[in-house]
Amino acid sequence: MRRKILILSASARKGGNSERLAEQFEKGATQNGNEVELIRLFDHKIGFCKGCLACQSTQRCVIRDDAVEIADKMKNADILVFATPVYYYSVSGQLKTMLDRANPLYPSAYQFRDIYLLATAAEDEPETVSGTKTAVQGWIDCFTKANLKQVIFAGNVNLVGDIEGHKALDEAYNAGKNVV
Repeated sequence: MRRKILILSASARKGGNSERLAEQFEKGATQNGNEVELIRLFDHKIGFCKGCLACQSTQRCVIRDDAVEIADKMKNADILVFATPVYYYSVSGQLKTMLDRANPLYPSAYQFRDIYLLATAAEDEPETVSGTKTAVQGWIDCFTKANLKQVIFAGNVNLVGDIEGHKALDEAYNAGKNVV
């Protein structure tokens, strides 16, 4: 079955390590015949949520920027993939801002069910990604039909290119290839 997959890359660096994980997931999912779109958040204008909650009745954000279109794409995807560097043991600011701006999705008839988290960090300890996972899970918990399907973590990668040869690249590719 062909799935519609949306990947949000929250790397602040073009060609960054978490973006490489996103590209590998995309490659595997595309080779498996899925419809895949990779959005690099650094290419988009996304303002901070104002907390007005107007979106809860209108299902549209009052701020007119790129987040409106991205949230709409999130709503209509079968699978969401969040790729982020780990900053201070959590998601990057770019991803956090986009997740905040996805508030219009709460009362909507969203399609997504499975969500993947791809994360990279300079530190290599397994607990390094715990806060990142908690942040994403907190967002997912607001969507009763969605679940965190898999977390792929690449530690000990800091500079652009450090991830080359890391086993997490194969894990991301295989996760994309095995999407059902």
